Amino acid sequence: MTALPHVEPLPSQSSVLIVGAGPTGLALAVSLRQLGVDHVLIDRGTGIGPGSRAAAVQPRTLEYLDRIGVGAPLVRAGTKARGFRLHDRDRTLLRAGYEQLDTPHPYILLASQQTTEEQLLTRLEELGGTVHRRHRLLGITPDHPGVSATVAGPDGVVRAVSARYLVGCDGLHSAVRTAAGIAFPGAAREQLFALADVRLKAGTRAAACEDPTFFLSEAGMLLLSPLADGLHRLVAPAAPGSAAPSAADVERLLSERGPAQGAARVTEVAAASTYRVQERVAESFRAGPVLLAGDAAHTHSPAGGQGMNTGIQDSGNLAWKLHAVLSGTAPDALLDSYHHERHPVARELVSFTARFAEAATLTDPPACTRRNALLAAAADTPGITDWIAAKLAQLDIGYTDRPDLGAPRPGTRVCPTLVPPDGLHWTLALPATATTDPPRLPPEHRPLTVRHIPALDTTLLVRPDGYLAAHGVPAAPGEVLARLAGHLPLEPAA
Repeated sequence: MTALPHVEPLPSQSSVLIVGAGPTGLALAVSLRQLGVDHVLIDRGTGIGPGSRAAAVQPRTLEYLDRIGVGAPLVRAGTKARGFRLHDRDRTLLRAGYEQLDTPHPYILLASQQTTEEQLLTRLEELGGTVHRRHRLLGITPDHPGVSATVAGPDGVVRAVSARYLVGCDGLHSAVRTAAGIAFPGAAREQLFALADVRLKAGTRAAACEDPTFFLSEAGMLLLSPLADGLHRLVAPAAPGSAAPSAADVERLLSERGPAQGAARVTEVAAASTYRVQERVAESFRAGPVLLAGDAAHTHSPAGGQGMNTGIQDSGNLAWKLHAVLSGTAPDALLDSYHHERHPVARELVSFTARFAEAATLTDPPACTRRNALLAAAADTPGITDWIAAKLAQLDIGYTDRPDLGAPRPGTRVCPTLVPPDGLHWTLALPATATTDPPRLPPEHRPLTVRHIPALDTTLLVRPDGYLAAHGVPAAPGEVLARLAGHLPLEPAA
């Protein structure tokens, strides 16, 4: 008789219950574990799913993954691309290169979602955490000030888990979102897309493709991107009712829409499927003790490799706020800022990817000609390709709509090359004008790291997720800690 795999007992209570162990849920669990926040992570699946799915990790995501000890091993496991390209067959229309971006990671990391999840899980287990697999959320009921979640385990037994906060990271069809009654407005596009991860015979221009490239021609759109392990991903619009693409289908699409020189040959189809794009954003990312992150909160076209990255950054924004509230450092109202900061990011992302997909899938010849002419002209306009690269890299994301006015604004990203992070600690960066060495902090001040940065001309206080909390703050750590305890997020000093 085959023995059943060991199942960790499910705790009956926790500070945070996370539902869904994809990249978003795993990133949140790793972050909370690193911060010392008690949590339980459940997932209805049996393990990490195989295949690529999301396959591009953007620089801003890598910056956060560095903070939680996942960046370096993930980079070692992936392949670096230099940027995105837009082509009309063999003609380059526009290239958004990442080489000049101000980041420790000036590249797109091509790594399968499976690889990303494996690295996150390894880190979680290093920190003593675990995933409770084959556990399904059935419903939630209020349990002031938190919730009581009803969970069905692999043994068929239904258990209750009481949690101060419940975070739904359980994807497009989120049980958490449904149970909380949070609306998910939007629409599903009619267009069907075909996806295939294939191995191409060497010696052709398609096989030599080193950067994710959108081919935009009158025959239709085609995305060709290298993956790890010598594979390439192909995505293209498909006719209604189409089956998953075969090797012959992939070769035909490459012949009609891809590089004109050299006939591509497919030697292996590693994975193939079709899908429709949904464009939706939850009405709210918070309903009392229930919060949403990742695809449970927003879903959109995969154009530009943005989705998984946005979910991981949701987790980065939320983790330190949960820690601050649960440790008594900040009031519960701080969690409202999670919605206020991340909801506009999701709305803009859905709008941007929808506009990009609409333009990329044009097939009317005059419209295609105008589109490609505009792209070529944009490529020759100073600053345009740098702007596109920064947007795709997600380095332009910030939480302020006020102008810079010559001083850094709270809510703007602080580049790690300027102020190196120290895990998920707050960082007080002292300028060159500071006359004393950074003081040694007593144990109660250890959540704050003090750094002396000669390039600065003002004091910066950097949040655990790498965004500016305040500038011109007092240089005395005791005063900063008092302000941290008094009102988060901080306002700039007068």
